[in-house]
Amino acid sequence: MNKALLEELLQLSPADRVELAQELWDSVEDEQLPPLTLEQMEEIDRRIEEHKKDPSRAIPWEEVRERLRARFG
Repeated sequence: MNKALLEELLQLSPADRVELAQELWDSVEDEQLPPLTLEQMEEIDRRIEEHKKDPSRAIPWEEVRERLRARFG
C-alpha cells in the first residue's frame, strides 16, 4: 500500500473515511473475498442450528434497523 496515500486519506473527516471504506468494500466482488475461516463457518452453523431450534427468537431486519437508528442516530 502506498504510505503517502494512506496518510493523506487518514486526514479525511471521520464521515468521509467511513464513506470511503464503504465504497472500497462495495468495490470487492463476492468471489474476490477471502474464504471464511473454520471458526467463522462453525459460528454460522451454530447460529443456523440455534435459529432452527427457536425461530421465534429472530428479529426482523426492520426492527433491528430501527433499534440501531434510535440508539446511534
